[in-house]
This record gives sequence, C-alpha cells and structure tokens, in this order.
Amino acid sequence: MSDATPPTSAQPYRVLARKYRPSTFAEMIGQEALVRTLSNAFASGRIAHAFMLTGVRGVGKTTTARIIARALNCIGPDGSGGPTISPCGVCGPCVDIAEDRHVDVLEIDAASRAGIGEIRELVDGIRYRPVSARYKVYILDEVHMLSTPAFNALLKTLEEPPPDVKFIFATTEIRKVPVTVLSRCQRFDLKRIDLSDLSAYLATIAGKEGVEADPGAIRLIARAAEGSARDALSLLDRSIALGGSTKIAEAEVAEMLGLADRGQLLDLFQAAMEGRIGDALDTVGRMYRAGADPSQLVQDLLELTHLVTRLKLAPEAEADLGLAEVEAIRGKELAAKLPIPSLTRAWQMLLKGLAEVQQAESSLPALEMALIRLAHVADQPTPGDLVRRLQAAPAQAAAPARPGGGGGSGGGARAVGGGAPAVAVASAAPAASSAQMPATFEAVVALFAERREALIQAQLETYAHVVRLEPGRLELRLDPGASADLANRVGQLLSEWTGRRWIVSLSTADGEKTLTEKREAAELDRFERARGLPLVQAVMCAFPGAEIVAVRDLDDETPAVAEEPPPEEGDVDS
Repeated sequence: MSDATPPTSAQPYRVLARKYRPSTFAEMIGQEALVRTLSNAFASGRIAHAFMLTGVRGVGKTTTARIIARALNCIGPDGSGGPTISPCGVCGPCVDIAEDRHVDVLEIDAASRAGIGEIRELVDGIRYRPVSARYKVYILDEVHMLSTPAFNALLKTLEEPPPDVKFIFATTEIRKVPVTVLSRCQRFDLKRIDLSDLSAYLATIAGKEGVEADPGAIRLIARAAEGSARDALSLLDRSIALGGSTKIAEAEVAEMLGLADRGQLLDLFQAAMEGRIGDALDTVGRMYRAGADPSQLVQDLLELTHLVTRLKLAPEAEADLGLAEVEAIRGKELAAKLPIPSLTRAWQMLLKGLAEVQQAESSLPALEMALIRLAHVADQPTPGDLVRRLQAAPAQAAAPARPGGGGGSGGGARAVGGGAPAVAVASAAPAASSAQMPATFEAVVALFAERREALIQAQLETYAHVVRLEPGRLELRLDPGASADLANRVGQLLSEWTGRRWIVSLSTADGEKTLTEKREAAELDRFERARGLPLVQAVMCAFPGAEIVAVRDLDDETPAVAEEPPPEEGDVDS
C-alpha cells in the first residue's frame, strides 16, 4: 500500500492521501484512545451494533470505518479467522473491502442520498442476510445531511438491527445529528492530530517518496493542515510538485502557503501598535495591491494578536506553535514590548473592525479606518497607567483648598474612589412644609412643588424676579411669558396653605435673578471650579481633547459611594 514506485502509463499516479491511507489501526496516528477502546472491544467480544465517528475533516473517520468493516469480516490468511482488531489484508474480504467492491459492505454518501426513499431502500435490504461476509456493514458518511424523515425511518432498525448487521456513521457536524440517533450508537470523537505527531508522519512519508524536506518546511505544512492528516498529505503532495520532486525548501513552502508576506503583516501590526499610522497605511496599501484581501488581513492581524499574547503569557509554548523563524523572532520581540492591556484592547478593536470590513461596500477604506483607530489609541494610557499617573499628581490635588475657606456647604473638591475627580456644591434648600411659613423664595417654590402645582412652580422659577419677601408679603417682577393672573393665584394659594393672608404684588424694580438663572450661574461656577482642580487638570492632560460634560452632587451617588464618610465636596464626570 505504501509502494513508492514511480508511476507509469500502466500505473497511474495516486495522490499521497490515497496512497498512504492507513489499512490497519497500527498505521493510524493521533487516535490512541479510539484504537485502545476498539482493541478491548474486539478482544472481549463486546462489539457494538452501531458506531458514530465524529471529528474535523481529514482526521480518519472514513478510514476508521473501513478498517472496522475489514476487522469485522476478516477471515485470516487461512480462512479460519474471526473478527480481529488487526485484519490480515490478504484474505478475500479484506482485499474486496479495501478495493470498495465487497457486496456486503455498502458505503453511502448521505450528502447525496439524504431522502426518505433511499433510507427506506436501505432498511428493506437489511432484512436479507449477508451474501458472503460475516457481517453486512453499512457506512454512512456525512450522516448529519440526512433529512428528518430519513432519520426517523432509520431509528427502529438502528435500535434493534439483525445480529449480522453493523452500522458505522461518520460526521463532521455531530450537533446536527438527532439525540435519538446518538443514543443508539457507540460514539468516538476523533481528535485533531498533534503538530509533533503530524510533523513526524510527514517526514516519514517524504522519506518514502525519496524527497529531501527541510524540517522547517515540514513544520509549516503540519501547522497549515490544522490537525488534518489528509490536508497535510495534500499539501505535501503540492510541495513536492513545487520543489521538482527532489527537495522541499522552507522558503518555497512559505511562499506556497501565503506566508511570504508574514514579514509585511508583522510590519503592519507593529506600525499600528506603535501609532505609526502613515507606515501602517503604506504597508496595507502595498499588500492590497499585491492581492491581499482586507477581510483576511484583519483575520491575520487577529491571529497575530493572539500569537503575541500567547508568547507573552506562555513563552514555553513556542515549540508547540510550529512558528516560522521570522514569526518566532519578531513575535517574541513584540511580546516583550506590548503590555497585555494593549493586546486585549487591540483584539477587541480588530474584532469590531472585522465586522465593519465584512459589511462595508468598499472593504479597503473600512480596513484603513480600523487601523487608524488602532494606531490612534496606541499612545493612549491604559486604565492602569492612568491611575498611576493620577496618583503621581501633586499631593494637594487630593484635598484642594475650598474657595473662600468656607464650611461644608461652600463647595470645593476632593478625590474619591482612588483618584476619580470630584467637585461638590451646596445642596438646595430643604423643601418647605405646608405647616410652616416659607421664609425664602426657594421655600415658596418648593411649597408649590409639594402641592403639585407644577405649572405655577415652573413659571415662578422661570419668570419671577424677587424684589421683596417677608412673611405675608411677596413683591415680584415678572418677565414676559408669565400668566396674567399669576400673582393673584400665588397669593390665593399661599393664604390657603399657610393660614395667613398673603399679599403678592408686582413691581418694576429689577429684583433678583430668577431661580433658573441662579441655577445656570451655579452650574457654570461649578464647571469653572472643576476645571481649576489639579486632579482634573491631570486627567485633561492624560486625555487630550477631553471635556467636562457633567458635574453631579455626591448626594446623588450610588449606595456604595454613599457609605463613605459624609462628603464635603463633589464629583465631576469627564
């Protein structure tokens, strides 16, 4: 089966994936658990009536199914043998099954025969005994492609098949197989083949073919195969053709696999992470003109981000990654320079950029914008760096002097939450009680708010300038827009609520500012005081272009903040 004789006109060339397909379990690589389980089952006679083989492409599902079929029907060289885990390969059943011409071993492609009609035909045939073999074996490849009615038609027979019938199912999409079918099968999960095992296997095959292969080239092929033996052999076949059937060079394999631009990809990633947006755009432009797909470039950058992160956190895993020399050297350099917060931030931004590139009508501008964002934040501090910068700010930033040296209600600033900037202002006067005589205009307005006279409250806040206020007497100047009967209505309600006659009169004197104007002035004053705080200035320097968008009282904070000692000052958001 592993004959390396050059092809002739009478013996056409067979691709390596077919030429070196394992014919026994001893020739399989990377599936030790499966081989051990089946060996014990055959040795003890506990052979299941149905097997479910699952795994990614090229790991040996169909090959395993054919070996099981041969193992079930092998009669040995002398014709007297029974089921064995090591089929002889020379008896009639072994030869016929290997050549796909045994009448009792039916291999069905469920992808092309997925209907209820084909499965009913199969079920009808199960009633008949094997023609010449010990067991009639049905191999259904890609069984997840069967329709729901087809699965239902198979269930009863699958649960109680005749004693001389065996089923072997293979699938790459185990989640699409109904659980009712899975529960009737003995399941085997074929794993991806380890990089080291696959590399050794490829080196052995290259030697059998009389081809000299660089270890680096073998490693690149094994890595590109992603654990699939069939893919690895197909790539090896292609590499042998590229090298002229005599030598496989690492540089040629790298070019064949599209890894020749790996150096440019590393240049692109480094430029973006260092904030050199001009260099990054020049590099991506060259790669795009050379035929690189923008979506694939983002995926390559994501893969590179993951690689650098792994090298930083687990440098000992380098040998298991099968890296080319340029990736190993420069990857370790980048891992030494870039902190984990920057790498995780790059991962998140590239994930978002990938979605944008895939959705955009023009993918190149979307890729460039993603790189611009990545480069723009490259010189921005991480949250941890920002905290350290703020902690290094002048000590007085944590407790600045309050304007005027006033008491607790006079304003000022302090640092809360380990460096979060904060500004506080005096709280509004407490709401007036209906049982008390309001002593201030604010208390008068609060009384209207308490009595749910929202319209009058709003007009007093917006249009009323207080000229004079004393118990039982209120003199106002009203701006245009106030109701004509506002004064009469205010006097009437105040008299009713307080039990004392109120006189509300109008004046032409200027009076005080309206409550709305006072609040706006106080808000502007809070913003100005916030901008002058050293701690806030440190934040503004750390984030160029940032603006203070809101100033809130500490009384409005969450309960967790409220549990701190009573604040004398406040808090600012930026």
